[in-house]
Amino acid sequence: MTPLRYKRILLKLSGESLMGEQQFGISSSVLVSFAEEVREAHNLGVQIGLVVGGGNIFRGVQAAAQGIDKVSGDYMGMLATVINSIGFQNALEKIGVPTRLQTAIHMHQIAEPYIRRRAMRHLEKNRVVIFGAGTGNPYFTTDTAAALRAIEIEADVIIKGTRVDGVYDADPEKFPQAKRFDHITYQDVLARDLRVMDSTAITLCRENKLPILVFNMNEKGNLTRLLKGEPIATVVTE
Repeated sequence: MTPLRYKRILLKLSGESLMGEQQFGISSSVLVSFAEEVREAHNLGVQIGLVVGGGNIFRGVQAAAQGIDKVSGDYMGMLATVINSIGFQNALEKIGVPTRLQTAIHMHQIAEPYIRRRAMRHLEKNRVVIFGAGTGNPYFTTDTAAALRAIEIEADVIIKGTRVDGVYDADPEKFPQAKRFDHITYQDVLARDLRVMDSTAITLCRENKLPILVFNMNEKGNLTRLLKGEPIATVVTE
């Protein structure tokens, strides 16, 4: 059996990734596919924390342009992440994966409040812990929430699932000649403004020496291959 490179991970998925071919909302086929990927990783014995964005439902930036103030828009975005988190929790539990949903904004009827020590205990009991509602504060993205939670739960790595197979010097979907990086430093990501994650998240990871892996989540089996050490991601480190 191939030894695992990572024992505990924080998986970050964008809300947009849940849309599939739709213009908004949640694609049930994509949700099931992602849940099966997480189940495969879980069955290997990996402890998994999960953060899902809310861009498929609501974006605070768009709301600001429509006259909703930034703080209100950000809170609306946090609630959108909870909707996605509930959907992901349901998809995982339907295929036999035990989960717990914790939110940074208290909503006792549907989720536990985020408590670090409780989250750690759930992970030790091999439950997938889904972290919703971002950090609970406006002006912080779900990228930053993912970095923060990864550090708090002492994850070995933060893994960002995207539609492409790593980090490029330009958008590969628009520029076919874009160069892919096998490895890049935090500083280069910031200097080049590569938008791997927002600058606050990158800085948090750099200060806490937390590696970031960026890979294509849409290709079946990729998450498992990544955890077994196959070089299918861009690695962001010092």
